[in-house]
Amino acid sequence: MTAIAKAAPGKTLLNPADHTLIMIDHQSQMSFATKSIDAVTLRNNAALVAKAAKEFDVSTILTTVAEKSFSGPIFDEIKSVFPGHNVIDRTSMNTWEDPRIAVEVNRFGKQKIVLAGLWTSVCIVGPALSAIDQGFEVYVIADACGDVSTEAHEMALQRMIQLGARPMTSLQYLLELQRDWARGETYDATVKTSIEHGGAYGLGLIYAKTMFNASEGH
Repeated sequence: MTAIAKAAPGKTLLNPADHTLIMIDHQSQMSFATKSIDAVTLRNNAALVAKAAKEFDVSTILTTVAEKSFSGPIFDEIKSVFPGHNVIDRTSMNTWEDPRIAVEVNRFGKQKIVLAGLWTSVCIVGPALSAIDQGFEVYVIADACGDVSTEAHEMALQRMIQLGARPMTSLQYLLELQRDWARGETYDATVKTSIEHGGAYGLGLIYAKTMFNASEGH
């Protein structure tokens, strides 16, 4: 059968309405031992993901582990984006084993699950493999995750990928949700977040808009 090109996005591309984002254990105690990514970059990427989810009204679950007794509060970069959001505090290392998470996932009713958090080999592998086993499609924002070593992070990613999880990055997540610069309702917010958290890409946007008022949407 001959393939026929159509001007339509692939089914595995994310859009704002087809997935639930779960941000897991972005907390001080968890970040102290994280070595696969530095804390500044991790916080920046977590902020980028949170802002992308907020701007595009993505179904979002925020969760912590032992917030009061051990791990500390969720990063301010996330809390400030979702100031009134309920943060589910758990005892289980595997987020998916907390019944309250299942209630929220089922309430949103999305087939795709996007994960980001600490640590990759424990708190991301657990829900990723559990969700896949239950028939969900799983995406992992690799640079909004981290682990006690680069090896631990990479082995965790490989383990999840072998079972079907799809890796991506924080900036990729934002731009995949926008996907067309002609979408004016989210254009300004996407550019603003890219400038604030998009590294060299953000610098390029500042330059282009300052020097010759460039606009991607024509």
